[in-house]
Amino acid sequence: MRKIFHFDSPPGPYVADAAVLCCFDHRISLAVRKFLKKQGIERPDMVIVAGGAKTLASPRNPFEQDFILEQVRMSIRLHQTDRVLVMSHSDCATYGGLAHFKGDREAEASHHRNELLRAKDLLSATFANISVEPYFVKFDGVWQLNEAGRPEAAEQSDNGAAIRKHA
Repeated sequence: MRKIFHFDSPPGPYVADAAVLCCFDHRISLAVRKFLKKQGIERPDMVIVAGGAKTLASPRNPFEQDFILEQVRMSIRLHQTDRVLVMSHSDCATYGGLAHFKGDREAEASHHRNELLRAKDLLSATFANISVEPYFVKFDGVWQLNEAGRPEAAEQSDNGAAIRKHA
């Protein structure tokens, strides 16, 4: 082998700030990284797959769901994760995109809300000692579902205080 790129990375074990399940769609990757940083998540165990939360809420096959649950299990076991962020996003191709909802953004958001709650319930039932936070990524921000299942904007002010606005 021939070294072609140099970097310094801490070689020791670490504790993950969270396991993060999200879609591999490049359009949301920068928003997700910035959001995680704002949330103080510097050492995430990233589980990046087509559809994100869909793999738990409405998987195409049992293998898909089992694979994601095993990834979370490994994050818990290897990196002591006690927090899981589960995400879906607007215009996701695995759902047929916004076109599947005939351009109706409210219908799309409602569908994703239900999917995120199903994914949260599955994770909570499977792993008793973790917190699960569902988020919907739109092209204007990241929205957190509150206890009633309604999305709230998940942002922070300059001083780090949480700001929550209902959609």
